[in-house]
Amino acid sequence: MGRRHISRRQFIGEAGCAAMGSMAFLNSVLNLGAIGTLAARPHILSNTGDYKAMVCILLAGGIDSHNVLVPTEPGEYSHYVATRGSLALSNTATNPPQLLPLNYNNNGKTYAVHAGMTRVRNMFNNGDLSFLANIGTLIEPIANTTEYDSGLKKIPLGLYSHSDQIMQWQTSVPQSRSAVGVAGRIADILHDMNTIQEISLNISLSGKNRFQAGNEFNEYSITRNTTGTNIGFTPFPSWWSDSGYKTAIRNEAIGSMAEQQYANVFKQTFGNLTKQTMNSIEKFRVALQNVVPLNTAFSTSGLSQDLKKIAEVISVRSFLGASRQIFFVTYGGWDHHDNVLGNLNTMLPVLSNALGEFNDAMQEIGMHDKVVTFTISDFARTLTSNGNGSDHAWGGNMMIMGGPITGGQIFGTYPSLALNNNPYNLSTRGRILPTTSVDEFYAELALWFGVSPNDLDYILPNLCNFYSATCPASPPANYGPIGMFA
Repeated sequence: MGRRHISRRQFIGEAGCAAMGSMAFLNSVLNLGAIGTLAARPHILSNTGDYKAMVCILLAGGIDSHNVLVPTEPGEYSHYVATRGSLALSNTATNPPQLLPLNYNNNGKTYAVHAGMTRVRNMFNNGDLSFLANIGTLIEPIANTTEYDSGLKKIPLGLYSHSDQIMQWQTSVPQSRSAVGVAGRIADILHDMNTIQEISLNISLSGKNRFQAGNEFNEYSITRNTTGTNIGFTPFPSWWSDSGYKTAIRNEAIGSMAEQQYANVFKQTFGNLTKQTMNSIEKFRVALQNVVPLNTAFSTSGLSQDLKKIAEVISVRSFLGASRQIFFVTYGGWDHHDNVLGNLNTMLPVLSNALGEFNDAMQEIGMHDKVVTFTISDFARTLTSNGNGSDHAWGGNMMIMGGPITGGQIFGTYPSLALNNNPYNLSTRGRILPTTSVDEFYAELALWFGVSPNDLDYILPNLCNFYSATCPASPPANYGPIGMFA
């Protein structure tokens, strides 16, 4: 929720001074330079009546994504089986099957998904979903293991560390432990596209997060149980005979304190924040009271119910004055150092069904062509087994879904999974060097969302290392636009 309404021009003008004293501003010096260039150039925004939304699903813990998307071309599959050993999924006819083939063939390259992902397989084949192969956090291009081992290339801070990598996927600044995220920077630029400024462009179903933390605007947090009647301050227990009276008195007292003018700057700031919170609560309350029950049936899992709530909020976007919205939800528990096969058998159907249900809901409310949903995770996992599970690695496979994308594709380069003579394998455990950067992915999302090409280097400070329409140099070999949007 924004601390105060401030136009984009005001923000740009003030941020240069505020940044030096703000702990929330990026720790990276290069972003101090970016804020200056941001103020000096024009901004191109899409038509504010053209609604668009992004939904980010964080698969916290590091998903074993090489058992999500599996190569089935005979030579590549043989490498997969030899490397994964006891973790390999069978591509032969078994009952039940372990893999579901995708309707995809790129010069003989074929793939399958885990058998628990029937809805994902169907959406891929129907053109509603695609995969991003071997994507990961990068500061600059690293061509192969030789360049990695040379020590001349910049490596993400805390590589293979949960806390660092989960942060870097959300901030896209792998050289710094930044407090500001990609969606937060987007909101700093595009927030005034929405007509009701008290409601943040960023809405979280998972509380505070780095992805949506901005320099000026932060996330607005709700829960899957938030409705038009229970949003706001917790009321006194209903079994109290005078609960309604006490709740009203409490709320009136809070409102009175928020309206006061204080000489102390901290008290005044807290009062202003409280007042803005109460205003936003009321606007959200009115909006949610206009939710029409969905016909789409959602499963009882927490992820499905979170996505149902997101669908409901999107359905009342006009009551929130929203032309742009970014949603964030976490589905955790993917750190499978033990029983990886059993855990994937349990969790992947939950993820697949939730994605399928949300896709159906977007079609029901007529927003299928306006919403893009994608997954992110700390990192992939080692190709080899530790005995019964897999450990922390690097490049892996993510999903992107929705009407705006080019569906039925595998973007990027799926690497060889062989341990030997593999230019992308960094260790005997099978840790794969990413061949697509997080920056490349977020850049295309941002451009689709309405960010000007002039602003990409503010949203993604490292993007010029890979490509940008405004960068003077040509993109390095094997890097550039992914082509996710037609």
